[in-house]
Amino acid sequence: MTSLSFAVRDSATMLRRNLLHARRYPSLTLNLLLTPIMLLLLFVYIFGDTMSAGIGGAGPDRAAYIAFVVPGLLLMTIGSTTIGTAVSVSNDMTEGIIARFRTMAIHRGSVLIGHVIGSVLQAVISVVLVGAVGVAIGFRSTDATVLEWLAAFGLLVLFATALTWIAVGMGLVSPNAEAAGNNAMPLILLPLLSSTFVPLDAMPGWFQPIAEYQPFTPAIETLRGLLLGTGIGHNGWLALAWCFGLAVLGYFWSASKFNDDPK
Repeated sequence: MTSLSFAVRDSATMLRRNLLHARRYPSLTLNLLLTPIMLLLLFVYIFGDTMSAGIGGAGPDRAAYIAFVVPGLLLMTIGSTTIGTAVSVSNDMTEGIIARFRTMAIHRGSVLIGHVIGSVLQAVISVVLVGAVGVAIGFRSTDATVLEWLAAFGLLVLFATALTWIAVGMGLVSPNAEAAGNNAMPLILLPLLSSTFVPLDAMPGWFQPIAEYQPFTPAIETLRGLLLGTGIGHNGWLALAWCFGLAVLGYFWSASKFNDDPK
C-alpha cells in the first residue's frame, strides 16, 4: 500500500468516526445551527421593516432585506458550525484518545484531516438548512446563473475549510472543551461586526474600517454579488485571499501543535 492510499484510508476512517460522533451527539450542532436561524427570523420579522428602510432608500421593504441578510447569515452559519469543531478536537486531545492513536499504526495527519472534512460537510449541510429557511420566508435569487451558483457554493466550501482549520488550531491549544468553545467565539462574533445586517456605508465612519477589513465582509459581499447580481468589485479577490491565508495559517498552526503536543 502506498503512503497516499494509506493516508486516504485512515482519513476516511477518521471521517467516519467524526460523523458517527456528530450523529450520536447532535445537540451541539443543533444549538450552533439555531443561532443563525433565530437571528434570521429575528431580523426579518422583528427588525426587518426598520432595517430595510435604510437599504434601498425607498421605505420599508422586507423582501429586499431578506435578500440582503441571507448571504451574510449563510457565512455566519459556517462560523457557528466550526465552534463545534474546536470543542470536538479539544475533547479528543484531553480525553486520551489521541494518546492511543499515537501508539497505533495509522497515518498521523488522518486525525486532523478527518475532523476538517467532517466539519466542512456539517457546515455545508447547515448552510443548506439555513438557506432552506431563507427560501421559505421569501429569499430568491432569480438572476444568478448556474456558473454563479457554482461559484457561490465553491466560496462557501472554501470559507468553511479555512475557518475549520483555524477552529482545529483553537481546539488544539485549549486545555478543555469549555475553553475551546470560548476561544472559538470570534468565529460567530465577527459576522456581527461585518456587513451581515447593515451596509458598510450605514455604519459610523470610525467603525467602517473595522467591518470592512476582516474576513467575513469581503466574503459576504462576494456572495451577495454572485446570488443577487450586485457589484463585487475587489471583494472577490479579498475573499479568496482571506480564505487561502486562513487555511494555510490554520493548517500549519494545527499541524505544528498536533505534532508537538505531548498528550
